[in-house]
Amino acid sequence: MNNLFGRLFVCILALTACRSGNDGAYETGVTDTTRIKLMVLNQEIEDDATNADLYNQRAVYYISTRDFDKALQDIRQAISISPDKSGLYVTLSDVYLLTGKPDNCKEALNKAIEINPKDAQAMLKLAKLYLIIKDYPNCFSTVNQLLKIDQGNAGGYYTRAIALLEKEDTIPAVKDLQKAVDNNQNFYDAYVQLGELYAIKKDPLAEMYLKNALNLQPQSREALYMLGMYYQESGMYDKAIATYENLSKADTSFREAPYNIGYIYMVYLNEFRKAIPFFTESLKKDPEYYKAYFNRGYAYELAGDYQKAYNDYQKALKLRVNYDKAVEGLNRLDKLKFR
Repeated sequence: MNNLFGRLFVCILALTACRSGNDGAYETGVTDTTRIKLMVLNQEIEDDATNADLYNQRAVYYISTRDFDKALQDIRQAISISPDKSGLYVTLSDVYLLTGKPDNCKEALNKAIEINPKDAQAMLKLAKLYLIIKDYPNCFSTVNQLLKIDQGNAGGYYTRAIALLEKEDTIPAVKDLQKAVDNNQNFYDAYVQLGELYAIKKDPLAEMYLKNALNLQPQSREALYMLGMYYQESGMYDKAIATYENLSKADTSFREAPYNIGYIYMVYLNEFRKAIPFFTESLKKDPEYYKAYFNRGYAYELAGDYQKAYNDYQKALKLRVNYDKAVEGLNRLDKLKFR
């Protein structure tokens, strides 16, 4: 299973940094506050060297600062003191996960459940691990076991929903996602997933779910982009433009926000000159964005500024050799014999 190391960021998101707020998340980075916390823990451990909970807390601290060797040392010490505490094995599983050892992670979670068959946190993390490695039968089985002991576990419904979506079983997945937000109204990821699914169908519910997500994370790039795309593809161009403008403010490096505004002006509103500065803005964010060069060139062509169109098509071709749309644009201009 060690070939899963490349998927660690997915693992981290799914198992240790759930944005819904119902799963517990480790902080990242070292601040003055966390340094003080470490100093306090060090003193407490010095005063009470047989307290397993203190070693566990310090292991969690070291996980937050990505000092995994020290985290592993502390959690092993905690387990040696209190080998029958299931929560200690959950912390151990996080260390193994974050160091690219999913098999060891699974073993630790199974040990936690063996000690405490009603450990909902361990079950949820195990279900997510099965999801990551695409062991769907065990994922479903673990979620079902979890929901028997915690019927309102939003994370369980969400995990099962994602597994169902990966198996292209959309209808029950949507039901599980709705149960997730019914049980946890702060479940950002579930709102985004529901918004995306309803946006595909151009269902007005998409707007509601994505706005719920934005109420929780107003600067979310993914939610703003999905909402803008929903408006754009539903013909609500003013709302789409306003949403992309908000996205540009939230993430000044995101090239697609001005690009999509330019696209709306050029393709849907036939305001070619209005489109041009937005494609230019997109290129400022990414000078190698060949599609922006092409679309700016096309906007110039439609506006009758053929030399600038010609130049942009050539730039697009330099970045994307044999780019068919740019070749077609140059051929059109050559037939005009404008030079």
